[in-house]
Amino acid sequence: MQTLIEKLRNGNRRALSRAISHIENSSPETENLLDSIYKHTGKAYRIGITGPPGAGKSTLTNVLTKYYRNKNLKVGIIAVDPTSPFTGGALLGDRVRMNQIANDEGVFIRSMATRGSLGGLSQKAVDAADVLDAAGFDTIIFETVGVGQSELDIANAADTTLVVLVPESGDSIQAMKAGLMEIGDIFVMNKSDRPGADSAVMALQTILTLKKNIDPDWNAPIVKSIASENKGIEEIVSKIEEHKYYLNEKEKLIKRRSESAKLRVKEIVHNS
Repeated sequence: MQTLIEKLRNGNRRALSRAISHIENSSPETENLLDSIYKHTGKAYRIGITGPPGAGKSTLTNVLTKYYRNKNLKVGIIAVDPTSPFTGGALLGDRVRMNQIANDEGVFIRSMATRGSLGGLSQKAVDAADVLDAAGFDTIIFETVGVGQSELDIANAADTTLVVLVPESGDSIQAMKAGLMEIGDIFVMNKSDRPGADSAVMALQTILTLKKNIDPDWNAPIVKSIASENKGIEEIVSKIEEHKYYLNEKEKLIKRRSESAKLRVKEIVHNS
C-alpha cells in the first residue's frame, strides 16, 4: 500500500486508477489508503457542476477544463453517473462526451456510479476526490447526472457549486422544486442563444431574490453562456475566483470543508 501511495503522490495514473478502484470496491485497503493520504489533501479547489439533464454540464466541464489546462493547472474530473442496470458500474457517456480532453496527461477523468449513496454525489466520489487532491491536482470538478433530490449533496462536497440551466420554460421552476436554488453559488444560463434566454434570466433573478440562501452574505450571480461555442467561460471562471476569494476572505472555506467532513462522517456511520 505504501508503494501505491508513493506512486499516487507522484501522479502515476495507474496508481491513481488502482486507488480509486479500491474505494469503489470497498476493498479492505481503503481505510488505510484514505488515512495515509488525508494529510496531503486540502490544496485542490473543488467545483461542483449540477443541473437538469440536457443543460450542457459535460460541455461546460469540457471547456472549463481546457481553460484551466491553458493556465497549466492539473484538473481531475469525477463524473457521477447513475448505476448501470446491466453492469452495476458507471455509464461512460460523460467520458465519451469529454474525449477531447481525455488524452491530456494533465487531466484525469473518472466516471463513478452513485450506488450505495444517500444522494447523487456518493461518499466514494468524495473519497476519490481526496485521492486526486493528494496526487497534486489543482482543480477537481464534480459533474452530476442532474436528477432532482439526488444532486443536493454536491453542495456538501464542493467549494463552489455551479447550477447549469437552459432557457426552456419550466427549467428554473423544476430546479427550484428540486432544491437546486438553495445550493447554487453561481447560476449559469447555458445555451443562451436560444429564444427566451433573457426572460429566463429575469425569471431566475426573481426566484433567487425569494430563495433562502445557504450563505446570506453571498449574492449568487447569473452568467449567460454558450458553452459549445466557448462563450461566457471567462466570466464563469471570474465568478468562481470571486467566490473563492470571498470564502477565503470571510474564512468560510475552512468552515465549509469542516461541515463537509462532519457530513461525510455521518454518512459513513449511516452506511456502516
